[in-house]
Amino acid sequence: MAYMVFTHYLQLMDKCWRSQDGKIIANLISLRNDHVTNKNLVLDRPEAMVERFLSNPFDEIVTCHIKCIHALHNKMYLEAYQFQSTLTQLLTKVIQNQREENWALPIMYTVCLDLRLLAQKVEKERNNVNDKPGEILERAAESLLGCFRICAADNRSSEEDTKRIGMLTLVNQLFKVYFRINKLHLCKPLIRAIESSPFKESFALSEQITYRYFVGRKAMFDSDYKAADDYLTYAFENCHRSSIKNKRLILIYLVPVKMLLGYIPSKQVLEKYDVTQFWELVQAVCQGNLRLFDDIMDKHETFFIKCGIYLIVEKLKIIAYRNLFRKVYLILNTHQIPVEALQSALALLGQDDVDLDETECIVANLIFEGKIKGYISRQHRKVVVSKQNPFPSLIGLS
Repeated sequence: MAYMVFTHYLQLMDKCWRSQDGKIIANLISLRNDHVTNKNLVLDRPEAMVERFLSNPFDEIVTCHIKCIHALHNKMYLEAYQFQSTLTQLLTKVIQNQREENWALPIMYTVCLDLRLLAQKVEKERNNVNDKPGEILERAAESLLGCFRICAADNRSSEEDTKRIGMLTLVNQLFKVYFRINKLHLCKPLIRAIESSPFKESFALSEQITYRYFVGRKAMFDSDYKAADDYLTYAFENCHRSSIKNKRLILIYLVPVKMLLGYIPSKQVLEKYDVTQFWELVQAVCQGNLRLFDDIMDKHETFFIKCGIYLIVEKLKIIAYRNLFRKVYLILNTHQIPVEALQSALALLGQDDVDLDETECIVANLIFEGKIKGYISRQHRKVVVSKQNPFPSLIGLS
């Protein structure tokens, strides 16, 4: 029985290879396919059988795949990763030698995805204190980069046969690795390659959404909030309505970016995608309630840190300062606001460690960012605000 199952598997592989059916081979070589759980395909030494049915170099690729399955069944994840890594390198050479054709791209996508997932599995399972965190993922990225370079360098093929259409899928896989090991600077040349690609608008929509999600996140970390807004908004609006989980993931980064730009999200949207942590922040920011802001940051600290947005969200405090100072301006009803009055308002809301110089510094930042129109009179310790629109409106705020 085992012999028949394995023989049938190899015959099907051979048939698909000869007919250049990359999509079926991709399924047959995927570590997420049902055949991986078939005990009849778990062989320690499959070389002899494979060589009977498959020719070089495809026989070496399939041999690595079968050995990888064997290692997975025995929970030897590092060994499985090593076989998958060898498989990826073998496939890279095969695709490089395939001139004027790109039918093997689906195989490459599958193999590269499995390599990344295995690398993540190995990183998770490693317990040795001497193991360097992210080491396996870095090695995986090198293999993925090798595939990307082959695709990017394929300039001679026609548009129908070019391998350059595979660039974005590989870039997205690399993004997932670089974000996980916190090496975002390595994303820059990849972004440049995609932005200059003539196929930029021709890539699959799902890949474009993933790409813009990661580029938007990188722009956010680079404090380029306008670009972050553009990329993340595209990702959110084009993500399928049924993909609630993905939409929520995008919103976690889009909401603080929108708020930093002055947009206030609706409670309805935040509740729909289960990110109500931000609604509490919205209330604190709009009210200029610094004590409530600090309490919410403490309350949801784990969530914000886990998502990698704690420092970004903390920047929203500057808008809370703006709204508090506006309240002081309205109460005093004067265009010359004593710095002491602003400091007293801060102390009233729990910021009692902020002295006059620090209060002036906060005001200076607000003026620099255009959230207050005016200047500071150091001689009189007063903030002199414009008589026309001294606190420019934020979208969604008065």
